[in-house]
Amino acid sequence: MAKIKVEDLKKIKEEVQKATSLREGGKRVKATVHMGTCGIASGARKVLNALVSSIEEEGTQDVMVTTSGCIGICSREPLVTVEVAGEEPITYEYMDENKMRQVFKQHILDGKVQRQFALAKGLE
Repeated sequence: MAKIKVEDLKKIKEEVQKATSLREGGKRVKATVHMGTCGIASGARKVLNALVSSIEEEGTQDVMVTTSGCIGICSREPLVTVEVAGEEPITYEYMDENKMRQVFKQHILDGKVQRQFALAKGLE
């Protein structure tokens, strides 16, 4: 078995930091995929994967991805809440992979709320 070099360890560290930085604070946008059992059963895991893939493909560094449990609107799952710094949060309903990619490109990157998918604006 080959010995691991310091350079190898640094590369591993960079890859892990890149993968986990999406879940850490200090970002311009926070996107929460609601992952209660109802959300997962409705496809939230695929939505989460589409979001993370879009972020990686774009090379975006200012988006934090989080997950949460059910918010009590099971019939509208999968749900995603997008919070842009200084703006009211938008909760999107009936999300799928294609809708998530569109929300990422249009809302998260360009600031254009995708009203056709929006359920609510604000926290109330």
